[in-house]
Amino acid sequence: MRELDPDLAAEAVPEDAADRDATAIGEARERLDDIARRGLDRVRRREALRVTVETKIDEQRAYPETFVDALTKAGWLAALIPQEYGGSGLGLTEASVIMEEINRCGGNSGACHGQMYNMGTLLRHGSQAQKEKYLPRIASGEWRLQSMGVTEPTTGTDTTKIKTSAVKKDGRYVVNGQKVWISRVQHSDLMILLARTTPLAEVKKKSEGMSIFMVDLAEAQKSGLTVRPIPNMVNHETNELFFENLEIPEENLIGEEGKGFKYILDGLNAERTLIAAECIGDGYWFLDRVTNYVRDRNVFGRPIGQNQGVQFPIADAFIEVEAANLMRWKACEMFDANQAMGAQANMAKYLAAKASWEAANACIQFHGGFGFACEYDVERKFRETRLYQVAPISTNLIYSYVAEHILGLPRSF
Repeated sequence: MRELDPDLAAEAVPEDAADRDATAIGEARERLDDIARRGLDRVRRREALRVTVETKIDEQRAYPETFVDALTKAGWLAALIPQEYGGSGLGLTEASVIMEEINRCGGNSGACHGQMYNMGTLLRHGSQAQKEKYLPRIASGEWRLQSMGVTEPTTGTDTTKIKTSAVKKDGRYVVNGQKVWISRVQHSDLMILLARTTPLAEVKKKSEGMSIFMVDLAEAQKSGLTVRPIPNMVNHETNELFFENLEIPEENLIGEEGKGFKYILDGLNAERTLIAAECIGDGYWFLDRVTNYVRDRNVFGRPIGQNQGVQFPIADAFIEVEAANLMRWKACEMFDANQAMGAQANMAKYLAAKASWEAANACIQFHGGFGFACEYDVERKFRETRLYQVAPISTNLIYSYVAEHILGLPRSF
């Protein structure tokens, strides 16, 4: 068994979480939050992670290798892996606290969150043999599962129209196609890949005929996979991938052929919920920074935070972050209870991304010129949190989902 931290193990989550009343759930959340903060604080102290380090990494467009290794060794990135495979056997609720806390302390979970949400697909749909092969090595840190290959340049969020194909031949699948905005490929050993195994024209429903594969990235880059990095606005390692007759062993198929789209939703819903938690962490970080600044900054003989024109936007942002936080908890509870929670995942991501952006705007606005100075770190976090207005699912697509699937309105596209 791999524990989060030896002296914190005794404070594990109650086993009968499904039967707890609202009060008990609230108490458990507070305790988890406290456990995560104290545990991650120890990781930060041991690794000397400070805002200045994060800023230097951002300037160099480097990967925070030391920090990710420290998280792995402490067991945090194995939180979702069952104990029998060397993990901690916790749920998405606990995983979300870990991601939130990294961002709340000035870091960027984008360097490591893939290892969390990719677990959903493998844990729920992988075979026993696949779990025994991959999970212990992922839990120990020997292998990293940080990458998921779904998006394509010609389809974007219209996932059912993907063109990357996987054709079965002599006990293997031959993959051809292209992916884009695929993150952390250079810092991952494995990638979960979505490809069409049945042409779109031959399926009854467009969501059918897609399959999920586990790809050994080191081997793939020797024989059919080309990786092309995409420089971007933030220090987020992302890439364009080209597949040319890449052969994948048949045993790397996850679940049943043709049902990959359904399987991938577990990973995507977990991803959106964890992104929501990260945005909530960002929101609290911005609010802490701006509140302290406007309280201490004196202009015209008094603190600028004494002005309602300053107070009210900050208060508004705080209210939005708190509201988003409630939806995050709801999404996590439903995921951990194996309930359908696509709506809650989408709404949590929408509310949290919007709230963090409002908090970011207030923070940079009331810092004035200092908000644009690198030494204050506001501009870096401002850039980082802006990403989540666009990805991993756009605001308009969430609106469409709610309109169609919750309100029962006609499909708009």
